[in-house]
Amino acid sequence: MGQQGSKPPAEIRILILGLDGAGKSTLLYKLKYNEAVVTVPTIGFNVEMIETEKRATTLTVWDVGGQTKMRPHWQHYYEDTAGLVFVVDSSNKGRLDETKREFEHVLKSEHLKRIPVVILANKQDVPGAVSAAEITEMLNLKKTCGDRDWFVQPCSARTGMGLEEGFRRMVHFVKTPLLSMDDNIKDTVNHLKSKTITAVTMKQGQNCC
Repeated sequence: MGQQGSKPPAEIRILILGLDGAGKSTLLYKLKYNEAVVTVPTIGFNVEMIETEKRATTLTVWDVGGQTKMRPHWQHYYEDTAGLVFVVDSSNKGRLDETKREFEHVLKSEHLKRIPVVILANKQDVPGAVSAAEITEMLNLKKTCGDRDWFVQPCSARTGMGLEEGFRRMVHFVKTPLLSMDDNIKDTVNHLKSKTITAVTMKQGQNCC
């Protein structure tokens, strides 16, 4: 992805993965059109172009279906991916083990080695949803993502809460690939301890979009 200080890429390819029903397509259309769109299970993929606020960078976002029969095909979308957004249904505790297995399998791909990961802890508006801190522990992110930048963003695809913050963090990671891992983990831990629903404030002078 280049050295820190080099010219940021004009187009960034982002891959959205997660189990079926996690809310991937819903959050993508909410982010793109700011509308609550009724979606059907994605058979195949959706692609949307999203401009950052300063229009210096365009995100090409690939949303791939999460049904069991689609997951073997995820690998065909890995190449040239700059960042992975993995969506977790925080309201469905019964599928968290399945989520963990699929997430760990995805990270083993050579095509995705060391690329940044943003976990979207979706459906935080549902009573009883698992918190971002619990998802961090359940996915054992300090170990599984120890070789890359990572961040957990609580969100709601239905209301839009947290979506922009999550994607801003991804753009920030891609533009600053040599970000100190220790600083990133510290930011993430402080964010989770605050138990707020907003993303961590960037350090002064670091603009992500």
